[in-house]
Amino acid sequence: MFAMIKKFVQMESFGGILLFFSALLAMVVANSPIGHWYFDLWEQKLGFSYGDHFLGFSLRLWVNDVLMSFFFLMVGLEIKREFLYGGLSGFKKAAFPAIAALGGMIFPAIIYLAFNLGTSTAHGFGIPMATDIAFALGVVLLLGKRVPASLKLFLVTLAVVDDLGAIVVIAIFYSSGIASFWLLCSAFLVGILVALNYAGVRSLIPYLLVGVILWFCVHESGIHATISAVILAFCIPTEPKMQTKNFTEKMEKEIKHFTHSDKERANILLSDEQIHQIEKMKEAISKVQSPLSKLEHFLHSYSTYLIMPLFAFANAGVEIAGGSIDSTTSHIVYGVGLGLIIGKPIGILVLTFLCEKLGIASRPDHLSWGCILGAGMLAGIGFTMSMFVTNLAFESASHIDIAKISILCSSLLAGILGSLALLFLCKKTNVLKSQA
Repeated sequence: MFAMIKKFVQMESFGGILLFFSALLAMVVANSPIGHWYFDLWEQKLGFSYGDHFLGFSLRLWVNDVLMSFFFLMVGLEIKREFLYGGLSGFKKAAFPAIAALGGMIFPAIIYLAFNLGTSTAHGFGIPMATDIAFALGVVLLLGKRVPASLKLFLVTLAVVDDLGAIVVIAIFYSSGIASFWLLCSAFLVGILVALNYAGVRSLIPYLLVGVILWFCVHESGIHATISAVILAFCIPTEPKMQTKNFTEKMEKEIKHFTHSDKERANILLSDEQIHQIEKMKEAISKVQSPLSKLEHFLHSYSTYLIMPLFAFANAGVEIAGGSIDSTTSHIVYGVGLGLIIGKPIGILVLTFLCEKLGIASRPDHLSWGCILGAGMLAGIGFTMSMFVTNLAFESASHIDIAKISILCSSLLAGILGSLALLFLCKKTNVLKSQA
């Protein structure tokens, strides 16, 4: 039984499933008899008081600004890795999914502004621009072999560019008044991070210490603090302390010594020499890992199993009956809903079609236009990033609540429509190809 649970938790799609249940639980609790406790909980202050001063935030801001910075740090590391070694490492590789992501950001924003331009909610145009990779990829993985394997790579690469676009949008459009002094301090700290990288410092500790101070300075500058995590990620070195060849030689030497010492051992306990050799091997294993890969791997589990579910639970709870929802804000519903459900797939399909016809880039192998359309529909699952932007875009509780409900309903519908499109359109295309 335990082995089955462990296997289920380790599934790649588990992150999306956990997010869904976290959001569902938040909605249930928010509309239950203990709903007032739920809302009061996130407004509780957590920090330190000295005299008349308080250093800290509300519990909601600890989740949205502090914990989510770790999520953005992981996203930044992923973007850097993809640009250097992955699906974005060359123009030919990157062009098609990058243009798809661009279409998936522009069209939803246009649709949203079509309904909200000239109103107090126009600032929310960034809400339908985002894609939740955990949910979207979770759906693809659940479909398994019924869709082409190249679809996963296309969707992941698209989502990485989409995340980069969301970061740029947040930095430019969702920052408050800029404080020049703190901005200069931030620039100075970025210079230190670059200098550390240039000097060949491979230990993560100096980068993380400077990163903490950078977070504070960016927060005080008026730019959203999570952007500091992305900047930090771009400065994390990719070169390991020890090259693979040297690592192999080192390990072979230590294993040889360890085996020789084992023959001379008279009992089941390891000798002091063997323990020393094990420590040397552990040190070599640590040195051969890239600082970027090491940090990304460390953050992945915390992000998947703690930060994102906690963010979903803290932000998805909306009191539907008797809440602060204003029925006159239907333009938000249309903008967010149609932006995610229609704007995303149409934008992705149109721009990639033009991209191929103009010879800028070509479709990945085994991906039909039906698969591209289905992937575009799945990209309409906004959820985490869309809710994050909602909190930045609106101050009115009514606008925030109606936007969140629109995101939840639209993301669910986008997931269903995307799954059906992939099952039927991709399947039909593959059958026709095999018959041909």
